[in-house]
Amino acid sequence: MAAAEEEAAAALEALLGPGAGAASRAGAAAAALSLSGSSAGRRLLAARPALLGALLALAAAPGAEPSGAARRCLLNVSAEAAARGALLPALPALLPLLPDGAVCGLLANLSRERGAARAVLRALGSRWDALLQELARPRPPPELGPLLCNLSQVPEGRRRLLDRSRCAVQRLLPFTQYRDSTEHRRGIVGALRNCCFEHEHHEWLLSEAVDILPFLLLPLAGPEDLPEEDMERLPPDLQYLPQDKQREEEPDIRRMLLEAIMLLTATGPGRRRVRAMGTYVVLRELHGWEQHPGVRAACERLLQVLIGDEPPPGMENLLEVNIPEEVEQQLQRLDQEEEEQRWWEQDQDQEQEPQGSSHEGPSR
Repeated sequence: MAAAEEEAAAALEALLGPGAGAASRAGAAAAALSLSGSSAGRRLLAARPALLGALLALAAAPGAEPSGAARRCLLNVSAEAAARGALLPALPALLPLLPDGAVCGLLANLSRERGAARAVLRALGSRWDALLQELARPRPPPELGPLLCNLSQVPEGRRRLLDRSRCAVQRLLPFTQYRDSTEHRRGIVGALRNCCFEHEHHEWLLSEAVDILPFLLLPLAGPEDLPEEDMERLPPDLQYLPQDKQREEEPDIRRMLLEAIMLLTATGPGRRRVRAMGTYVVLRELHGWEQHPGVRAACERLLQVLIGDEPPPGMENLLEVNIPEEVEQQLQRLDQEEEEQRWWEQDQDQEQEPQGSSHEGPSR
């Protein structure tokens, strides 16, 4: 079986090369893409650097059909950890292909680990601004959200998004309600959550210059008919919502929205601002509606912060409180287990197109 696989891989590599005819290359690219639709096929491709090199060369070649199939194949293969070491050195060849959606997804997969995310950020260089410009398009590549999320898991990525001269974070905000792509929306919300780890920017994020809180609260708000005194406490965008208003349907996105708000309450001024904007009213109604145990627990934790007493002196900034190492390791393990479970479910439901992670965030 191994000899047969090697022979087939060698034949496929030859058909992908520049010496093969256009029809042969297109057929080989389509065959590789089909092969990458299963876990076994992705592992087979990932274990053959020469074959990955041929796919990379074809991905960068002119011609929409074979190069597009090669890019989508590489996107799928990059979901396998074994392939990422061979693909990371190819960043110089991949970056000129941006903002192609498959390449955004490939880079999202490559940047799941923090070290690789830093390598992708360094390689992007001046292309960072061009990447952000894609957010102004009516339909940005769905894979852009996961890419920005994974790059924002490291301080360097968060600093770029929080660069006030570029108004980068403001470009993310409308996508918390983006209905055209759950994948893109999930990634953008993850990137915003990650940015909220930078507590020195909280005052700015909550100010009128950014006004992040209504964008985080609106997806959590429902169509409930609130008493007038509650309605007046809310920001204008959350008042008198229509009867057909629906909450965010994805539990993991609702959880990240709650985590972002929780992070904004890390400092005293942040807590006062979040309370003053009627956040309790939205969370009270969400808590009565929420059925997912994990999201409900996150909502309860945030409600406790909003209605609880202020921390004692020396602990006002909750992000600067030392967490015991064993507790931090347990939290990281739980995050990893949740991520693996979500990927397993995606692999069952969507075997053809595994995409980049959108959950990774800074260590607690």
